[in-house]
Amino acid sequence: MDLQIAGKVAVITGPAKGMGAAITLAFAREGCDLVLAGRDIAAIEPVAEEARALGRRVRVSACDLMDTAQCQAVVDEAIKALGGIDILVNVAGGAGPMGKTGWETTRDEFDEIVTLNMAGCFNTMRAVLPHMIARGEGRIVNVGGTFGMRGRAGRMAYSASKWGLRGITKSMALEAGPHGINVNLVAPGMVDGERFRTKVVPTLMAKHGITEDEAIRRHAEEYALRRITVDADVANACLFLASPVSRQITGTDLPVDGGWAML
Repeated sequence: MDLQIAGKVAVITGPAKGMGAAITLAFAREGCDLVLAGRDIAAIEPVAEEARALGRRVRVSACDLMDTAQCQAVVDEAIKALGGIDILVNVAGGAGPMGKTGWETTRDEFDEIVTLNMAGCFNTMRAVLPHMIARGEGRIVNVGGTFGMRGRAGRMAYSASKWGLRGITKSMALEAGPHGINVNLVAPGMVDGERFRTKVVPTLMAKHGITEDEAIRRHAEEYALRRITVDADVANACLFLASPVSRQITGTDLPVDGGWAML
């Protein structure tokens, strides 16, 4: 299927590694020019080089997503350099405290992750939406998480941040819809990668005295499809919601979790 996004300009936050890098390269392979925004430009540059090798125009912009002025500057510079912005994909975020109950979580820990995972997306959306409204079209995809759909013991602050991002997404979809702009959320479940392999799996191994393979199998058995999500699954969902083939979908949460959030 032709996703009809070749030649479009996409701003992507958090593109340096993991699913952020996978999403970035997926958009590059579909023919998008890119603006890659984050604090550590040295970490972003290798991904940018891969995208350039695919023939795409790529700008790397230093940006602290907590700074509204920096977010606006990224948008303004992208419009000037690339002629406009068609797509915004908000990947950047944090994990927050793990293994702590709500009453063990400090106020500072709570404030830090809720602010990062909600305000970062708000700042970039706020910066880009007037431009998209003026053009009468645009696509925004926020990357949330299934813990913001079912909750998770030991991850209260993170779950709260992702629940909040769902509210931002739905409200903005209602506000931007009359201007021809789709705003949606992709909610990954557990994604196979560095954190899964170095933190989640070892914790389960130690708790139950089991092997790595057994720990992975137990995780997979929580899902209807009996398999763990990979970065490419998330990237493909973002491509779909950022493209005209999903023209009549807005304000939705799309779990990419093998059937965990619906169980």
